[in-house]
Amino acid sequence: MSAIILDVLPIFILILIGWVIVRSGLMASNVGEALSEFVFKIAVPLLLFRTIAEADFHGASPFRLWIVYFSGVAITWATGHIAATRLFGRDERIGVLAGVSSAFANNIFIGLPLVERTVGDEGLVALSILLAVHLPVMMVAGTVLMEHAERKIAGKSDRSMVLVLRQIAVNLVRNPLVIGLAAGMAMHLSGLTMPVTLETVVKQIAGIAGPAALISLGMALEKYGISGNLGIASVTSSLKLLLLPGCVWAASHLLGLSPEWTAAIVLTSSVPTGVNAWLIANRFGVGHSIAASTITVTTALGAITVSLWAYFLGA
Repeated sequence: MSAIILDVLPIFILILIGWVIVRSGLMASNVGEALSEFVFKIAVPLLLFRTIAEADFHGASPFRLWIVYFSGVAITWATGHIAATRLFGRDERIGVLAGVSSAFANNIFIGLPLVERTVGDEGLVALSILLAVHLPVMMVAGTVLMEHAERKIAGKSDRSMVLVLRQIAVNLVRNPLVIGLAAGMAMHLSGLTMPVTLETVVKQIAGIAGPAALISLGMALEKYGISGNLGIASVTSSLKLLLLPGCVWAASHLLGLSPEWTAAIVLTSSVPTGVNAWLIANRFGVGHSIAASTITVTTALGAITVSLWAYFLGA
């Protein structure tokens, strides 16, 4: 257990360092925003590109991995939605936000460095396969369900699904993560290799993706905080940290994923809620406090729960 804590604890110490930097006034929060943009647009796409380009898939199909992960997401999302609407009596929009907050893991900023540190290259391959579809699936689901809830409350008919999907598709085509994954897959399938100098540069930039992502996340936490709705936030946080990885672990064993792939996707499903929950709340102007409180609570407790999951998995 002590060895696992030594693997997991640095992840959350880097987040804490980012938070302290802003909290102490050493740097302004907009520095963290700039660092986050570098991570999202440059460092992580290059890490994904390098991982996929050099990966050995051993003939494994991605479909079992996707089914395992998203079955856990579906159960957790539905549970969060039902808890918000039935247990707390909130409207459908808050139900959607509760579902998103319960099931949207921070796979980029915490999952990637965690899996790289605890599972290694084989785990990064599994996580890269998940990331190829994770953002599109989650953003499509969140946007469509939120628009449906808003129009239902307003008594309006749903917007054309074609228009919704077209708008999301345009955004995804421009997404640096999608570009990095697609470029990596193209190089992998072509059998080409990078020149040594270029490979060294890519490797060095990809190497700072994890630490930079964690520090930038910590610097961003200052603007979230805990802002009410603690009852719902306690439920969504528990679902995120316990139910989602539990469902993913059970599905992994039912469908016979390898130990390395199981460890990778269970661990990444156990990490705190991603900032995308806040972005969806911000876009639709509802549920900010639930998203913010869940992000903060899950990040504060994540070091403990992630360590327990790593111990359980023998990672």
